[in-house]
Amino acid sequence: MKYSPERKEAVLKKMLPPHNRALSELAREEGISEATLYHGRKEARRQGRLLPDGDQGREGWTSRDKFAAVGGGDGFAE
Repeated sequence: MKYSPERKEAVLKKMLPPHNRALSELAREEGISEATLYHGRKEARRQGRLLPDGDQGREGWTSRDKFAAVGGGDGFAE
């Protein structure tokens, strides 16, 4: 099934603070498979968006996510 850009954006926003919804919860609520949500999150990350791993617990941010959010790797180690 193809989803509109507006629907995709609305679902992606639910993955962000303050919502931090787990993908399994979103899948049930939105009627979208977890695989589709994982793919959508992966695509958004590939485009440079910071999205937490909502399946990693309520906070959802891994150490790698936090490091990327503060500009980790952008010339600090020269």
